[in-house]
Amino acid sequence: MNTPRDAKLSSIDAALSLIDDGQTVAFTGFAGAMHAEALSKGLGEYFLRHRRPRGLTLVHAAGQGNWKDRGLEHLAREGLLGRVIGGHYATCRSIGRMVIENKIEAYNFPQGVICQLYRDIAAQRPGCITHIGLGTFIDPEHGGGRLNARSQDSLVERIELGGATWLWYKSFPIHVACIRAWAADPLGNLVNSNEAVLTEILPAAQAAHNSGGVVIAQVRELLDHPAPPHHVCVPGVLVDRIVISSQADHPQTFADDFNSAFCTAAASDVSPGSVLPSLEFDERRIIAARACDELRPGFIVNLGVGIPEGIAQIAGARNLVNRLTLTVESGVIGGMPAGGLAFGASVHPQAIIDQPAQFDFYDGRGLDFAALGCAQVDASGNVNVSKFGDRLAGVGGFINITQTARRLVFCGAFTAGGLDISVQDGRLRIIREGTVRKFIDHVEQISFSASRAREIDQEVLYVTERAVFHLTKLGLELIEIAPGIDVQRDILDLMDFRPIINHIRTMPASAFAAAN
Repeated sequence: MNTPRDAKLSSIDAALSLIDDGQTVAFTGFAGAMHAEALSKGLGEYFLRHRRPRGLTLVHAAGQGNWKDRGLEHLAREGLLGRVIGGHYATCRSIGRMVIENKIEAYNFPQGVICQLYRDIAAQRPGCITHIGLGTFIDPEHGGGRLNARSQDSLVERIELGGATWLWYKSFPIHVACIRAWAADPLGNLVNSNEAVLTEILPAAQAAHNSGGVVIAQVRELLDHPAPPHHVCVPGVLVDRIVISSQADHPQTFADDFNSAFCTAAASDVSPGSVLPSLEFDERRIIAARACDELRPGFIVNLGVGIPEGIAQIAGARNLVNRLTLTVESGVIGGMPAGGLAFGASVHPQAIIDQPAQFDFYDGRGLDFAALGCAQVDASGNVNVSKFGDRLAGVGGFINITQTARRLVFCGAFTAGGLDISVQDGRLRIIREGTVRKFIDHVEQISFSASRAREIDQEVLYVTERAVFHLTKLGLELIEIAPGIDVQRDILDLMDFRPIINHIRTMPASAFAAAN
């Protein structure tokens, strides 16, 4: 018997043939989780064969890719893309190169804003009005999120409402939404019970449908029975085409074909700390250990990729991790966040909500604590993580998180490019200094606005392996140094500015102990 789903089943080429030149296409997903790999790969191959569609506007909230050859990398074809409005670019480097080489228009908006903008587009509202982005390079006073000379449109404006300043990210139609789910039932309803995250698939589908557009869904399985209504993540009425993907193009994350721990609760006798890997004793561990000192039992926490991930390991060693709630901007609450190509997922989460809802919580200052990386820091306390010369990373959820967390710790080595350290008898020794200064006069882009942080009374620390700085009303204050470090030689001589210096303490001995 034919079902409503059967009429929507389609080959990849037939589905992609619905995309016309110049349309706006949204791809959902988070890094390697919930990305419609079969559709992005298929679109790139379709374009090479047919030389159409041309001049698309690509919209994505979280960079979908593996830094090499998956995800949005498939769309890095000259002529296919005319514009990109994205949250993160580091995982899709070929598109980043096209931006740097001025081959396409490109804009960088906060990940949470793009997720929430889908809902505003769906509801036919004028756009997303928010405080997120004020004072950063996305603020029209500092560039409006434009990434190159080719990008001239004003997609975000400053407005005054109720005596306060807000940013208005303008709505635009979504002509095609390329989404994915684990399975489709006979009614065409999409189910995500085996996926690691939900992301923004429902708002994107609603935005495309209400824009008079097309929703193309990639699934891994077809169900032979209707799904329980409360398990449906996207109603079939919103879906126009369903493409059955191969297993290879539908891994749960780019690191795992399927890991049941990403979508199941922990047994009552299993704690998040039991899945923690060991942490090598180096500068990353020192920084993570000192940052961990800022955690308190009961905190709701977000930890960024890289060095901040190590804070969970230290918290586990201190028997603190089980008294925290770790969250990920993808929508995961509780459990132990995964790293690498599985970033976005968590081992044995307590709950998985959609990405826009997670950012509602973040933007409203629901986070007690956040730790994120820092690539450049200036005398005012501004931080850059998004663009460095010919390297484009983008901000992802960085701005949403750093502009709202009540207690904020930036984590990063004091210098970059070959730093080598050792610890002997609890004292830090610099064996080889990094070749790149990170504390500079002016950051290339303001990803974190120190002036905005002062306005909302954030508590902000900058933690390195040899020094800790505190954000004050007058700028950065040096408050701690590592044992064995000479202030002048190892800190001040390697900064482009002189920090405020009053009373300097010694960093806690626990940061330099082999066990934490």
